[in-house]
Amino acid sequence: MADPQSSQLPEDELTVPRAPLNKMIKELLPNVRVANDARELILNCCTEFIQLVSSEANDICNKQAKKTISPEHALQALDSLGFGDYLQECKSVLEECKTVAAKKRKASTRLENLGIPEEELLRQQQELFEKARQEQAAIEQQEWLQLQAAQAAQAQQQGLHLQPGMQPTAATGGHFQPYQVAEGIPQHGAVPSLNQPSSGAGQLPTESASNQQIPPS
Repeated sequence: MADPQSSQLPEDELTVPRAPLNKMIKELLPNVRVANDARELILNCCTEFIQLVSSEANDICNKQAKKTISPEHALQALDSLGFGDYLQECKSVLEECKTVAAKKRKASTRLENLGIPEEELLRQQQELFEKARQEQAAIEQQEWLQLQAAQAAQAQQQGLHLQPGMQPTAATGGHFQPYQVAEGIPQHGAVPSLNQPSSGAGQLPTESASNQQIPPS
């Protein structure tokens, strides 16, 4: 194995990327403002720590006559360097990484077993999205129609549609009350009966009045 410290890469490529480090600082210290000098110092410390652990893991790998540095070599390097307190947390992170990697491999294998090209899968996905949008639009349209019908029924129940013989009054808070029909005045559409006597000017003399005798002068 090649020693990481003997690499000929530029110095900038041997550091931790600044963007992930800044994101980590922001997540861990959301209410603390960190100066640029402090960020640079943290970056250098992280880089030095990674190089130290990598070098120790490489030595352990060479002693065991292995050609690949495994996670166990890194854990042994932490323990030998005096960072044994980090072992439990590192093991937990290692298990999470293995779980995520297994899920990715399983998903990739399942797609490969289908034998469907990626373009066809993308087209089917777009069709499913379009179908879901149409179904959602139909549901929203149905809900809107039901709401309109409910509002119309409520308006009719409250008497917003004027019924014959009903009128709104201020005294009743806008509710509809029957018309007050004056005595002797026929209601709308009513026909006066011929058998009912009428009073007032313009009345025709009755038969008894025409047969009444006039006294002599």
